[in-house]
Amino acid sequence: MAKTKNFKTIFPAISVPMNDDDSINEPEFRTYLRWLKTFYDDGIQGVVTNGHTGEITALTREERKRVTQIAAEELGDKMTIISGVSSESTRGAIETARDAKDAGADGILLMPPHMWLRFGMSPRSPFEFVKDVAEGADIDIILHLYPAYTKATYSQEQLVEMLTNISHVKGVKMGTRVQSVYEEQVRTIRKAAPNAALLTCHDETICDSLFPNMDGAILGFAGCIPELITKAFKTYRNGTCKELHDIDDKIFPVERAIYRGGQPSGEAHARLKQVLVERGVFTNDHMRKPVLPITNDSKQIISKGVKDSGLTKVDMSKF
Repeated sequence: MAKTKNFKTIFPAISVPMNDDDSINEPEFRTYLRWLKTFYDDGIQGVVTNGHTGEITALTREERKRVTQIAAEELGDKMTIISGVSSESTRGAIETARDAKDAGADGILLMPPHMWLRFGMSPRSPFEFVKDVAEGADIDIILHLYPAYTKATYSQEQLVEMLTNISHVKGVKMGTRVQSVYEEQVRTIRKAAPNAALLTCHDETICDSLFPNMDGAILGFAGCIPELITKAFKTYRNGTCKELHDIDDKIFPVERAIYRGGQPSGEAHARLKQVLVERGVFTNDHMRKPVLPITNDSKQIISKGVKDSGLTKVDMSKF
């Protein structure tokens, strides 16, 4: 039976294990993916490759395609594969999106050109950019919404226009990070585009971010503590506020160890990879420069956070 693509699920934004010489540790990567696949029935029915957690900006074009290809080989029979696309030009985004499609991706997570972060953009630029990529690559798209206080964010009017007028646009990674704006955007989009997949990406405040009734998530955090993230979603949907608070208490120590009260960053992604080492999932926390190795003090904080959250070692020999 043919796989059904599902955009309304929890998508771990997966890390990529690396060797000390900067090469990708493909055998360990495959084992990691097979571990995540065991959470399919708990609500993880897709993955995102080449997200910021997956060090997209540090990978070559060929490596991005290879990472997606490996994920499709290991998971693509049942899980929805989304590949991040980041480019400073429309042509480059189309080419990278085609690479993702050729590698087996079911869709892309389309980031805005990062020059907009510095210089801003004209009001029509986002629609034209997304439309051109959708038509040029003929692939489904999840929009990557950047924080509301940046010049590269999309207004709710722009989001609604893209969701309702570009058929390939299936949802939004809601990275608003301003709670009042976030809730208004979610409610507005729900009315205008009720079928759109609205996905939280607020790793640092995951349980708080569920309350506008999100359809799923794209979280680097889900790739290192999948058992707690899936439990949070189940509790939000079927439990009580007190029970959700109890889950949040379990998440909080490791969340603070990784994110330190702020949103994800390059250093946070390195700390997240160290959590995977602490749990026995990865053997190495190596990141490519310019991200520097985390300090021994940070490693001790992470070790304590993992312990205080009640997280255990994973027996990767099973996978």
